[in-house]
Amino acid sequence: MPHRLRKIRKKRGSRTQGYGRVGQHRKSGSKGRRRSGRHKHLWSYVISYEPDYFKKVRFVSPKTPSGDVSTINVGELEELAQKVVRKNRARDKASLIIDLREIGYDKLLGKGKITMPIHVKVASCSEAATKKVESAGGKVSTEK
Repeated sequence: MPHRLRKIRKKRGSRTQGYGRVGQHRKSGSKGRRRSGRHKHLWSYVISYEPDYFKKVRFVSPKTPSGDVSTINVGELEELAQKVVRKNRARDKASLIIDLREIGYDKLLGKGKITMPIHVKVASCSEAATKKVESAGGKVSTEK
């Protein structure tokens, strides 16, 4: 149909465009695909029947498969060793053995400095931590 013959063109300028005084097309919105009125007069419908209509779907990064891993740094080992020496009253610091699994740590990381030769038992260890402990004269055993 040509544009000039459409009803809206013919009725342009009239008050109701042929839909009467009250307006029979009230509450219908514009087109069905837009779902107009969801934030206005159809809000109760959204709350009742489509509560997730305005929900934002965002990216959630996947969880690590191993779960939470409790870690300790090399710099904290000397302080921990001193506590073990005081607790056990061990006289020989050269043969000091610390089992991090018993204390509750899963991994040894390489932040900090160490000067004491300590034998460390741990489930996993970073390369930097292994180098630092061995350069101080200690030993790292990663047994599971």
